[in-house]
Amino acid sequence: MRLRKAFTALAVLSLGLTACGGGAGGGTGASVPGPVSAADLAKVTLKVGDQKGGSHALLKAAGLLDDTPYKIEWSTFTSGPPLLEAASAGAIDIGGVGNTPPIFSAAANAKISLVSAAHGGVAGDALLVPHDSPLRSVADLKGKTIGVAKGSSAHGQVLLNLRKIGLSTKDVKLSYLQPADAYSAFTQHQIDAWAVWDPYTAQAELEAGAKPIATGEGTANGYTFEVAGNSALSDAGKNAAIKDYVVRIAKAERWADTHHDQWAQAWAADTGLSPQVTQAAVANGPDLPVSLDDQVIASEQELADAFSDEKVLPGKVDFAKFVDNRYAADLTAARG
Repeated sequence: MRLRKAFTALAVLSLGLTACGGGAGGGTGASVPGPVSAADLAKVTLKVGDQKGGSHALLKAAGLLDDTPYKIEWSTFTSGPPLLEAASAGAIDIGGVGNTPPIFSAAANAKISLVSAAHGGVAGDALLVPHDSPLRSVADLKGKTIGVAKGSSAHGQVLLNLRKIGLSTKDVKLSYLQPADAYSAFTQHQIDAWAVWDPYTAQAELEAGAKPIATGEGTANGYTFEVAGNSALSDAGKNAAIKDYVVRIAKAERWADTHHDQWAQAWAADTGLSPQVTQAAVANGPDLPVSLDDQVIASEQELADAFSDEKVLPGKVDFAKFVDNRYAADLTAARG
């Protein structure tokens, strides 16, 4: 994940809201409930969606899971799109995803809201080919099969890299595969290329000799988001827990930025990947918490418009309608 000053201690958070919903795009439809008591917050179980080596591993490594004033129930997902489906349905309350899943969810009018953002390096977002592939450039992918998780940040990366050279997703064959299946297909030469993110990129490069023919540099915006279900945001207890949770995530990201070796070791322990793989992934750039502001929204709108232009999405997405800045003041303080 991605970060700046050394973390010292998590400040005690007030249980009431310090910023109301709205700001740069508060049309999510989630009401803003009032504060709750410490006793009521202690009764809350926050259901968090995660990916292997994700938020749970990061918070644990940073020492930020020991004193949560509520319970956390973790669920693991293979990528962002199914995680957001669960958030929209109320099966989870919040989870972290890359830049593209919220766009697909918005197109489906999902009952979700983006509540915090981070920005990091995009060198780990790559278009990979096997070590013995004759393909050398994105242009060589015309007519070829690319494995990618549909609606993931890698899907957006494929689209933007193709558009950069005047091609579209119609000029290639996209094979929609989750990372584990894609890795198997890639190493068995069942697909010509694989679009994916770290730590899978680092794993493929170090363990399978994969070669990147393009990365997100110059194309991808590098944003990641914490996204909550509107039903959870409208619940007083869940809302207070989510505020505390996103602040912890921001602080953990800052911690990881100054503790690369510790984070890489924790990441390896959680995923079963080799420390060499996680160290390479960490070196590609940590996520740093940023304001969920007009610049972020405009960048995401541009990506959404690109998907709409290619008819991958039905109609136009108004991304700002899915942004809720109710925690802006608390997150500003957490960023330091």
